[in-house]
Amino acid sequence: MGLDMYLHKRTYVKNWDHMGPEDRHTITVAGPSAASIQPERISSIEERVGYWRKANAIHQWFVTHCQGGTDDCRDAYVSRTDLTALLETCKRVLADPTTAAELLPPQSGFFFGSTDIDEYYWQDVRDTVALLESLLAEDTRHADFYYRSSW
Repeated sequence: MGLDMYLHKRTYVKNWDHMGPEDRHTITVAGPSAASIQPERISSIEERVGYWRKANAIHQWFVTHCQGGTDDCRDAYVSRTDLTALLETCKRVLADPTTAAELLPPQSGFFFGSTDIDEYYWQDVRDTVALLESLLAEDTRHADFYYRSSW
């Protein structure tokens, strides 16, 4: 029980009749559920590209900047611009720790973990930088990002 946070990437892969062979996707589905999945009906592939546990300062950033201030455990669209802004915020906080409480404040909540700016806080920020740098280096022209939390 506690705050679990997910970042998903949805990549559009729908094939259309007007598309040339170089633009088409090949999708193979195998395994126990394969019989009920028709590859020609697949329009997007979703990947979990990020996961945090009780990183309440990062969660609050998403709530404030991507969920309009409403913390409701629903999917929230996150633009590349948002991801870049979060990355820059994390880097600024790491470069000047005195800005942490102002730029990336911890948030209390139901089983959200500690609100101290301690080693766990700093590890969450460092992990977020590594995740976002890697993700933003990918070609994501055909992808959208979504954040969701649960507790």
